Amino acid sequence: MSENLPRSWKERLIYTDRVDDRGRMRAVANNLILHLHPTKVPAPALRWSYTWGLGGLSAVLALILIVTGVLLMFRYDASVERAYTSIQYMETQVFFGSMIRSLHHWSANLLVVTAFLHLLRVFYTGGFKQGRSANWLIGIILLLMVVAFNFTGYLLPWDQLAYWAITVGTSLLGYIPLIGDSISNLLLAGPEVGQGALRNFYAIHVAVLPALLIVMMSYHFWKVRKDGGISQPLPELDEKGKPTERVERLTTIPHLVQKEFLAAAILIAFLAVWAMLVPAPLEALANPSHPPNPAKAAWYFMGLQELLLHMHPLAAVILPGVILLAIVFIPYWDKDESDIGIYFRSKVGKITGVFGVILAAILTPLLVFLDEYWIDLPGMLPEWPTILSNGLLPLLLTLAGLLAIYFAMRVVARANRSEATVGLFTFVITSFVILTLIGIFFRGANMALVY
Repeated sequence: MSENLPRSWKERLIYTDRVDDRGRMRAVANNLILHLHPTKVPAPALRWSYTWGLGGLSAVLALILIVTGVLLMFRYDASVERAYTSIQYMETQVFFGSMIRSLHHWSANLLVVTAFLHLLRVFYTGGFKQGRSANWLIGIILLLMVVAFNFTGYLLPWDQLAYWAITVGTSLLGYIPLIGDSISNLLLAGPEVGQGALRNFYAIHVAVLPALLIVMMSYHFWKVRKDGGISQPLPELDEKGKPTERVERLTTIPHLVQKEFLAAAILIAFLAVWAMLVPAPLEALANPSHPPNPAKAAWYFMGLQELLLHMHPLAAVILPGVILLAIVFIPYWDKDESDIGIYFRSKVGKITGVFGVILAAILTPLLVFLDEYWIDLPGMLPEWPTILSNGLLPLLLTLAGLLAIYFAMRVVARANRSEATVGLFTFVITSFVILTLIGIFFRGANMALVY
């Protein structure tokens, strides 16, 4: 054993310094991890089937986007004359430039999906209950920020796809009552997409949103830490009010950290392979005089663009606004804390959730088909103003239909408020996803339905 020890005072000094350095680095890393996590977590919280690692995956994707975004900034030129050629130069001349851009592009799109799924997971497990409503609101804001990140970054390649997607997307903003035109003109620095819009989008994308994202994510993580970690089911109590069984708690290091590193490694490996096999798209140089047919918004706005085909623009903006506001206030509507941490709240909640999916899968495509080929409210009500016949009327009918679905679940399925909310929420989300898929895959020239 003595043969392994340093033989001189110089060797002993160097050896001791190395040990101390490793110890200090390990202590710093451990402190950082324990600032983001509780020291111990319940063993059931480590199950993949409970969290699916969606929050951690979203954080990893955000980190990848920051790193790759900084690397892309070294070669990108935010001018209408050189933006496209700078992207071409990165794709063809910069070492690993194409892969870095592909990593950035696909990570951004995947982040929309993981953040959205993370929000669904939190809802379905009641993760907004027991004083967690503030973090629910922060999560919604973060999801909207992720969409804003993708929206502002979409224009930067300055190709046909980017130019016309942003043109359509900003035109949607113009339909917001009272402030829509002002927001659109502020973003575009004028009435149309040009140099001012490119400069504004670039500044928002690389300066404003990253700063806000870091602040909001830091608070989000701290709030989860402050609330004692992710939500968990309440323990069963005996007649004396004591837990019937003790929930095992495991140390964050190494149990949780190992799973997080494994998930991050798998995600990074998948993205690396995908980026090599599927390069980020780059179409022809933007040409304002030759719009594509159809001109579509970015894929995450296609649900809203599809709504615009079926009702007046004002109604098509108000309806998602009302739904978003209702989602914000869910913690104040669903106050039953006894079902926290339980997927779909109960067996009845699972039934209402399945019913919501089936009903949306039947009703949404059917209504789209009928409105495309048969229903013509302005033609049926020629004496009514269009904003009433194709705006207020379908908006009120849609909201009335949602209320009818909610009360049907309360009566038919004998669901309580929480369980019926699960069913209605599932119906709304499924309908939105179906509208998005229809807009992406089933709309052809002149936005007509194609098969």
